Amino acid sequence: MQDPTAGPLAGITVVALEQAVSAPMCTRALADFGARVIKVENPAGGDFARYYDDVVHGQAAHFVWCNRGKESVTLDLKSDAGVELLHRLLDRADVLVSNLAPGATARLGLAPADVSARHPDLIAVEIDGFGAGGPLSHKRAYDLLVQAESGVCAVTGTAEGPAKPGPPMADVTTGLYAALSILATLCGRLRNGPGPGTNIAVSLFDMMAEMMGYHLNYARYSGVDLVPLGMSSPAVAPYGAYRTADDQTVVLGTTNDREWQRLSRDLLGRPDLADDARFASNTGRCENRGELDVAIGTWCAAHDLAHVQKVADAAGIGNSRYNRPTEVINHPQLVDRHRLRTIDTPGGRIVAVLPPAVIDGFEPPMGPVPGLGEHTDSLLAELGCSAAEIAGLRGSGAVGARYEPPLETT
Repeated sequence: MQDPTAGPLAGITVVALEQAVSAPMCTRALADFGARVIKVENPAGGDFARYYDDVVHGQAAHFVWCNRGKESVTLDLKSDAGVELLHRLLDRADVLVSNLAPGATARLGLAPADVSARHPDLIAVEIDGFGAGGPLSHKRAYDLLVQAESGVCAVTGTAEGPAKPGPPMADVTTGLYAALSILATLCGRLRNGPGPGTNIAVSLFDMMAEMMGYHLNYARYSGVDLVPLGMSSPAVAPYGAYRTADDQTVVLGTTNDREWQRLSRDLLGRPDLADDARFASNTGRCENRGELDVAIGTWCAAHDLAHVQKVADAAGIGNSRYNRPTEVINHPQLVDRHRLRTIDTPGGRIVAVLPPAVIDGFEPPMGPVPGLGEHTDSLLAELGCSAAEIAGLRGSGAVGARYEPPLETT
């Protein structure tokens, strides 16, 4: 019988020089599929995302989200011994993922040409902010900065107040696209046999330009910047959020003319709207969305949420309830489908959501979140270092202090 925890990437080793969200999300996705991920951290604090806040049993919410299932080794990469240990890890690895500050990998001797020369079989992925060769290539790039530069904030929120999407969209989508690029390269090797190392570069700005495809096409060929519509869509109408009689918010949406006919006739009981030529096409409905929103809003305000959703479901109209995060943490769609697990962290067990892909015969490992340097000694022992050598490396500062588990909390 297949080991349900082995995973499709079992046997693949990933070394990560990562901070914040984008690269950690990439490598966490690989760990979720069974890869071994070795997270290399600075002995002086490690990944700075560890300290964004302390709300999760004294740990940062971002960090425990993006770093389960990894091993942590602390190496001082400003020391020759630390860099040499990193190369010894890379000698055994299949993939290197990094998202350090501009120029940092080159200063470490890990520029693409350097990696290809010393580790000819390695898949090396570098995630950066703006890509190489442009006027912004030298700049630091955080999620909000890239979303603003790429126009994402201009199409989110409302005309009166543009906004950044709540989740770190630039970081997460770039990280997942980097993981996809790694998987594509591994698939190519599986099909065609072993090949030379591959250097892959993925930038947050390029990823957001891709995500802006609809808006950029619209702007390029119409000359118009679409106005952000809050809880609505500039592309289709009616599509938006409406208050109900019991002070809830329902979101109703149509995507084609047939759905509009059902919404107007079967939900609203307004055949006059269904027959109105102004609303016959999606273009017309978008041009007159204000009038439609008034009609839908008036109907919703006269009924409780449960009734609105029941009638919408019967009419085949897409609908949902507007929820706050506190209303999602134990959402019945997660609970009833057993999508929640508990995982270990240095601060204690926490609840985590299973990764999205459901694969027959495979249970995602959902490994623990590592403490800073927790696996340093065991990893160095794998490299052949004796206890005395490890002590010497620790004494010279090439590796971090011995990991001491935190005291158990009640």
